[in-house]
Amino acid sequence: MENPFKKLIRSKINTAISLLIILLFTGVIGFKLMSGYSWIDAIYMTVITVTTVGFGEVQPLDSQAKIFTVFLILTSVFIVGYAFKTISEYIISKNDISELKHKKMQKQIDSLSNHIIICGFGRNGRQAAKKLLMHKRSFVVIDSNKEIIEKHKNDGILFVVGDANEDETLELAGIYRSDCLISALPNDSDNVFVVLSARQMNANLRIISRASNESSYSKLKLAGANNVILPDIIGGDHMASLVVVPDLLEFIDNLSIVGNESINIEEIAVEQLYDPSLTIKTIKDLQLRKTTGCSVIGYKSESGDYTINPESTQMLSLNSKVIILGRPEQIQTLNSTYNINI
Repeated sequence: MENPFKKLIRSKINTAISLLIILLFTGVIGFKLMSGYSWIDAIYMTVITVTTVGFGEVQPLDSQAKIFTVFLILTSVFIVGYAFKTISEYIISKNDISELKHKKMQKQIDSLSNHIIICGFGRNGRQAAKKLLMHKRSFVVIDSNKEIIEKHKNDGILFVVGDANEDETLELAGIYRSDCLISALPNDSDNVFVVLSARQMNANLRIISRASNESSYSKLKLAGANNVILPDIIGGDHMASLVVVPDLLEFIDNLSIVGNESINIEEIAVEQLYDPSLTIKTIKDLQLRKTTGCSVIGYKSESGDYTINPESTQMLSLNSKVIILGRPEQIQTLNSTYNINI
């Protein structure tokens, strides 16, 4: 729905243009009929009268033509003044609206915490944003291309216009309050610089970066990236796997980790299943398979070590996580049973 203020301004502009056209038409016809001017002379006299430039008449005016000219000058002062006022108001209001939108968006960003920052809104950045939207995670996108931001401004995405290499831009995106940063810039050297800056500004930040070249992997890890993704290698490996183990990969591709209705795998903190500070339970004690139909296929300890297909006697300690596998309806039963928000 169009903004009422913009609609009013547009209406005023249309009115001003219409009045100017009527004024010019009236002047041309008036000089043509009263003084017998040619069409060219009538147009010339109308323009110099309306614009009040002070040039001389084509030929002396009689009393009737002089009265008409006075009327034309007085009318043109009001109409041209109204037109200038309306156009100026439109230009100023357009800048004000843009500034207000920018301030409103920045206020929303300032209220975020434990959010994700995406640097670069190219192919990889857009894909990351799409997944985060599906998973209902808060995030901010940094990009210097205003055209891209303008194109996606109505997608419910928070943007910071600027260079991700600059500390001030990262601060506007809430780097000190964020939980994770995804550097998806097309240039590896830019990603290295962003990772290095982000790590210095927030030592506890989880940083994920893309890389185009394998040689950049070690540099990004040294700069402070927790994870480095090489899209080209992953894509090639995926295609080769479709040849070697097509059924297995098809099964994995059909697993969904995001979405409200189709999720198959979920990572859940142990604290959401029970209170490990009071007593430590095992996977068997939880009886997840019996109550929800879900299976525990992985365990991540507090130190970050993973155990694939853990034993039922695995102790579930504080600050650890379990990886749950199940059909969508089983995952929903799990979430409703333990009041888990995904």
